[in-house]
Amino acid sequence: MALKVCKFGGTSMADGNVMKAVKKIIEADPARRFVVVSAPGKRFSGDIKVTDLLYSCYDEIQKTGTCKEAFKAIRSRFESIAKELNMSIDVNADLDETQRRMDEENSKDFCASRGEYLSAKVMSKVLGAKFIDSEDVVFFNEYGVMDDKKTYKAIADAVADCDKAVFPGFYGKDIEGKIKTFSRGGSDITGAIVARAVNASEYENWTDVSGFLACDPRIVENPKRISTLSYKELRELSYMGANVLHTESVFPVRKANIPIIIKNTFRPEDEGTAILPVSQYKPEGNIVTGIAGKKNFTVILIEKNHMNNEVGFIRKVLSVLEKEGINIEHIPSGIDTMSVVVESSEIQGFKLERVIEEIKNDAEPDVIRVMENVALIATVGHGMSSSIGTSARLFKAMAEANINAKLIDQGSSELNIIVGVKNEDCERCIAAIYHEFFD
Repeated sequence: MALKVCKFGGTSMADGNVMKAVKKIIEADPARRFVVVSAPGKRFSGDIKVTDLLYSCYDEIQKTGTCKEAFKAIRSRFESIAKELNMSIDVNADLDETQRRMDEENSKDFCASRGEYLSAKVMSKVLGAKFIDSEDVVFFNEYGVMDDKKTYKAIADAVADCDKAVFPGFYGKDIEGKIKTFSRGGSDITGAIVARAVNASEYENWTDVSGFLACDPRIVENPKRISTLSYKELRELSYMGANVLHTESVFPVRKANIPIIIKNTFRPEDEGTAILPVSQYKPEGNIVTGIAGKKNFTVILIEKNHMNNEVGFIRKVLSVLEKEGINIEHIPSGIDTMSVVVESSEIQGFKLERVIEEIKNDAEPDVIRVMENVALIATVGHGMSSSIGTSARLFKAMAEANINAKLIDQGSSELNIIVGVKNEDCERCIAAIYHEFFD
């Protein structure tokens, strides 16, 4: 029998009425046995996500030793959810215990995790399902990395005696027994972990959009929906700004060849998008699958005559960035040139000046320049590797839109072409490339 793990995002948990819709979705398919939930998100424009309210609770604890005042907003939100559900669900005991533990733990991660915890508590009561606390089944090692073997076994053991279960997303427990969270959006990762642990046939990720679109709908009106894409294409598009799914959520399910299905909580009848391992993926016939962009990168451009003959030159440059703890995004290079692309937030102010001086001292380049306020645009698709003239079409579209490429980087897999443009040209560049390949 098919077994599905369903993850529901913050908009799906926003209020009691939406939770009723989630209940119908789960009960419509007997295969949907295990559910992972996020903290309640925004109910309307201008609303505040529960996770952000919880960070305010932590700030109050630092100032006063208690979150008594800030927690009132959390209490009001969950009391409202219980009332809207109209199912005689009592949340007061859970809320009292949560507030007490938040004051006692005095931990930012613990406070942030309580939105998912309370959300899962409520949803387990709505479904009549077993509540499984993620701190009891998701474990991090001494390096802050998830302990795969221990976690998968604990989850499998926890669900062995139940037909349905609900897990809070976003967190687990470290080696000291303290709550540790994933990065924001980490409930996607928890969902993938549970899917892997129970050997699910599908991992359904329910959100507020009907799958992946070929580009941002705020840039191009009604862009094409992508019905299928590969894990690799997902990673490229998600990293470059297509924020439908957390980029790290691919890894647990990819190892087990479990498809991810993106579905819309508010339009469950929509087909959505299937994200598949390469072995199962069949391109739809498009050269390009999607286009995504991300702003605010800094490029360090380095020139040195006979660079290619100097053993260890690139290592010297990269060692400087490693010493400063700076993550490198791309390294386009030529015979006598190389560029290092980093996120601007990692190398601002004096840190940038220090890095430049250290590169000058250690690598002795002939020229070193800095280009700031750069956006990276990724054009992604398995079809590009077998299509002649893809690059020519892309750069023709940019030229016709009067957009200059500051840098060009194409991976050896020919899965993507990345161009750097001015921040202010980002949206126009995405639109130009989309219209070239999809209109």
